[in-house]
Amino acid sequence: MSDESPGSTPDPKRSSDAKTRWTSERTTFQRVYDVMTGVSDYATAADVAERARCSADGARNALAQLVEMGIVERRDGRPAEYRRNDSYFRWKRIEELAREHSATALRSQVADLLEEDEEFRDRFDATDPDSIPPATFEITDHDAIHDRFAALSRWRSVRHDIDVLQRAAHRAEQRNGNDVGDTASA
Repeated sequence: MSDESPGSTPDPKRSSDAKTRWTSERTTFQRVYDVMTGVSDYATAADVAERARCSADGARNALAQLVEMGIVERRDGRPAEYRRNDSYFRWKRIEELAREHSATALRSQVADLLEEDEEFRDRFDATDPDSIPPATFEITDHDAIHDRFAALSRWRSVRHDIDVLQRAAHRAEQRNGNDVGDTASA
């Protein structure tokens, strides 16, 4: 819990202390992994090294290992560039959900999200959030525009979550041979 009051300016020394601890308590490989989990756009090894507080050679070595493991994607060029492999993190999330929840619990969550998806389809009179025409946003009321963008963002999240949860439910069924009940609550 922070000692700072709401609205106060963060203490640069505290931020610096956290970075120093992170650098001293984590290996170069761990720091590069930490950085790459948040890199969705391609970045050079030098960029990663700066963020991970290590040498460019250290970053390149860690990145090579992460590419080999399938955690990071490499785009050849001069210099080569790297970004996280979203497919890996999606797979990891599916496996985690399948391990922690029963197929029945996951399918129950899917059913709830399918209802929400149906509500969005009715609200926008559209089959999916990407089919909403730009003219929908030709409103002068800032709050109304914000609400529509927020609703479309939520709808995209619902669609993503439905897919992930369905895959996790299927994986849970495979893992358990059948659905024997919750191993944890969903």
